Amino acid sequence: MRITRWLLFALLVVLLQACGGATSKASTDIKVSMTEFMFQPSQFTVPAGKEITLEATNNGAIVHNFIIMKLGTQVSLPFDANDEPNVYWRTALNPGDSIKTTFTAPSDAGDYQVVCSTPGHAEAGMIAKLTVVKSGP
Repeated sequence: MRITRWLLFALLVVLLQACGGATSKASTDIKVSMTEFMFQPSQFTVPAGKEITLEATNNGAIVHNFIIMKLGTQVSLPFDANDEPNVYWRTALNPGDSIKTTFTAPSDAGDYQVVCSTPGHAEAGMIAKLTVVKSGP
């Protein structure tokens, strides 16, 4: 009976990790692919205040943006001039382009919205989440 419990526990841990049930580890590297109406992956975890390297590829047919909104703000739909003061950081890619660039992660921990401002894209679900976690000493 005791061995069965341990085996079930071990199996549960493996399954949770395989399904993404484990907490994401913060990384200073983000790799993202953009296509019409989606970021892949759509969730990123980074350490607060650290330099982050973004490798992005636009696999879509039109310009895509990777725009990080400020903490506590959400883009209005559609993205417009009223959203500009709430932009923390942004970059844009033409179709077929790839970039490798850096930005400094926000210093405040929390969930930040990432959007594409191409008309109709955020409305169609081209929204991601950047989770900023306190970095260690």
